[in-house]
Amino acid sequence: MAVRRIRQLGDPILRVRGTPVEDPKSPAVRLLSDDLRDTLRAARKKYDMGRALAAPQIGAPVRVVLVEVGKFRATMINPEITDVGAEDFHVWDDCFSFPNLLVRVNRAFRATLRYTDMKGKIVIMDLEGPMAELLQHELDHLDGILAIDQPSGLDPFAYRAEWEKNHKPTERYGPPRPREV
Repeated sequence: MAVRRIRQLGDPILRVRGTPVEDPKSPAVRLLSDDLRDTLRAARKKYDMGRALAAPQIGAPVRVVLVEVGKFRATMINPEITDVGAEDFHVWDDCFSFPNLLVRVNRAFRATLRYTDMKGKIVIMDLEGPMAELLQHELDHLDGILAIDQPSGLDPFAYRAEWEKNHKPTERYGPPRPREV
């Protein structure tokens, strides 16, 4: 377990499509999950933000995302969005890979997510609003796509410090609920 360096904008590994994980129960996946958790928690303290971290952001080009929202904690292996709703919304997106910048992006308001957990079980989740946005952001990382590649609307970029002076922090929201497969 270790806190790893979060790769920053310009690092070529952020543009690599992650390789699927073949054995979700492997010790290597456990170690990666622990490193993602330790790195996410350290980054939260440093930047006062963060709900999830994708493996490519710490230099591991594999399809793994760690999510910690409220009491919900999950290591998502080979996650995929299987369906999105027709309704979309604009959101100011932040990212550990360019922490001083916010990007306004357009995301689907609803999404269905499928992933394998570390026990090898398939999990399906119906997501809305901020959780749908979060997972779309993280899965983009697994495909080598960054929020900065997807600006939307007028003036889609803002410096975090300046933006925070003019906006109230958003309310916390509850964790998603998995459904049985």
